[in-house]
Amino acid sequence: MLIGIPRESKPGETLVAATAKTVSQLTNLGYDVIVESGAGVHADQPDSAFMEAGVRVGTPEEVWAADVVVKVNAPSDEEIGRLRQGATIISMMAPGRSPELLEKLQAQGVTALAMDAVPRISRAQSMDVLSSMANVAGYRAVVESAHEFGRMFTGQVTAAGKIPPARVFVVGAGVAGLAAIGAASAMGAIVRAFDVRPEVAEQVESMGAQFVHVDMEQEVSSDGYAKEMSEAQVAATAAMYDEEARAADIVITTALIPGRPAPSLLTAETVAGMRNGSVIVDMAAANGGNAAGTVADQKVVTDNGVTILGYTDLAGRLAAQTSQLYGTNIVNLLKLLTPEKDGNLGLDFEDVVQRGITVVDGRSESAQITWPPPAVQVSAAPAAAAPAAAAAAEPKAPMSAGTKVGLVLGAIGLFWLVNALAPTDELRRHFTVLMLSIVIGYYVIGKVAHALHTPLMSVTNAISGVVVVGALLQVAAGDDLVLGLSLVAILLASINVFGGFAVTRRMLAMFSKGA
Repeated sequence: MLIGIPRESKPGETLVAATAKTVSQLTNLGYDVIVESGAGVHADQPDSAFMEAGVRVGTPEEVWAADVVVKVNAPSDEEIGRLRQGATIISMMAPGRSPELLEKLQAQGVTALAMDAVPRISRAQSMDVLSSMANVAGYRAVVESAHEFGRMFTGQVTAAGKIPPARVFVVGAGVAGLAAIGAASAMGAIVRAFDVRPEVAEQVESMGAQFVHVDMEQEVSSDGYAKEMSEAQVAATAAMYDEEARAADIVITTALIPGRPAPSLLTAETVAGMRNGSVIVDMAAANGGNAAGTVADQKVVTDNGVTILGYTDLAGRLAAQTSQLYGTNIVNLLKLLTPEKDGNLGLDFEDVVQRGITVVDGRSESAQITWPPPAVQVSAAPAAAAPAAAAAAEPKAPMSAGTKVGLVLGAIGLFWLVNALAPTDELRRHFTVLMLSIVIGYYVIGKVAHALHTPLMSVTNAISGVVVVGALLQVAAGDDLVLGLSLVAILLASINVFGGFAVTRRMLAMFSKGA
């Protein structure tokens, strides 16, 4: 089958659906590939790069006549008319918001696969173009904010005075939010972040930011996406948003609800209360924006000097890298659709991924709209523990005072009995030392945190050297039984000593900087 890679017709689009590297991977799957001339010029992918990769560069007519057409944006009416009946079109389509697009594709008799409808399950992560683009967009949002901010993110102490670090507040800790947090933290800013999903707090903190907690009821998400907040949650977070935004130099908002307009988070009053020179990057501008005053694809400066960036092409501003990621997502999808690597694309509706992305099925004489797909049972919440595991995890009831007293009295009685029956004073002394060492060792080691047990024991095991010395003294006793026991003691104690120092050496090496 022939795969066509057309030039994007959307005004200002810089992305391309394949790169020289990914088209080579497509040919390895058995496909022939043709790329429209000039398709990758804005993504650092000239025609010569595609030709060096062994694929053809052709005209738009040749590309749109292919069996499979792969592009970034949804096809326009004119492009749909170019598709031949029975062909397959792969692109982002926003099927939940574009019913008229699906009807036109159905009328054309084609099969349509929506890359932005990939189910959010672990097996499909390698095909998730929304995550790929959000990752790049989150990083670029920080770059754009730094450019508008006009000051350094990192704090410094110089001879001319002290420069405080920039303060960044990120709303939403999805892929884009985490990418923004990571970039801002790496640049030296103080980063704070909030998300209505409490389970992401650990991820936020692992990226070097402080998670902002709000005194409200938060539910663990069932599908990994943030849900629309209740009135109580909106009221609880409104004051926090106002306080954090007024204290921040840069605010980056990423809050989106699938299939709905973006929630309004920063009111006009909040924006008016922000400091002169502050910057808001509204990454939800395409869906209406999270901040009052956001205008899609425009830069707005308020009367009090706050800059609001509503750019919707943040991922496209790093076109080469984003195109490579998108192209890799396409390759991973076609690997799934071409299990035999014979260049023949096939659909299996028993596979939840293939069923989920198929929005129009044109394989029969009468094409059918297949959106929305059946629900896929996924959960971002930790699975409930099995009864046995839960029982094992339950803390054991503490030992009663009576039991403790009984055990102590029993140990004292045993100690007295052994000393009473011991044939010699020397044996009594040795047994007394043994018992005291056990008690002291228990209380010394028992008070050490579990995390320190390995380094502590790796050093204290050297005490086994005393055993080695004692065993060496017994070797010359002249008794074969004593000799055998001494040799065993020497062997085991030596293993303990050298093993302890070997563990210590390995642990120290983990903290040693390589040469």
